[in-house]
Amino acid sequence: MAKRPAPELQLSIQYPGGKVGAPTRAQVRRWVRAACGQAAEVTVRFVDQGEGRELNLAYRGKDYATNVLSFPYQETHPLQGDLVICLPVIATEAEAQGKTLEAHTAHLIVHGMLHLQGHDHETNAADAAIMERREREILATLGYPDPYE
Repeated sequence: MAKRPAPELQLSIQYPGGKVGAPTRAQVRRWVRAACGQAAEVTVRFVDQGEGRELNLAYRGKDYATNVLSFPYQETHPLQGDLVICLPVIATEAEAQGKTLEAHTAHLIVHGMLHLQGHDHETNAADAAIMERREREILATLGYPDPYE
């Protein structure tokens, strides 16, 4: 039986905050693909704390840099959206939680990709459980440990 080709992925990766500690393009592509089983047009932007804080304040009204921001533009075929990843925040969190930077970054990209597809963890506990279960499944297929243990 022939293997089905992967859905088309148009992925733009930006490093305006610099590449120190950032994953490779191949890693990001692998993580995005694992979390998205449909055709997609996605930009992943790795930012510093200044830009992360500005965007979080502008779009969420919260005056601090957060780990990941998701900007869905179209949840249907093809999926379209942007992820903003604040590497300094992720590095601090990974160290505090005893995780590798790679595993934590993979988790947050998967997490953000699920947000782009309409998943939510802030509205109710049932939705949060569904999203967390999906994150665990995807990360396990990628060889990463359960991010919630």
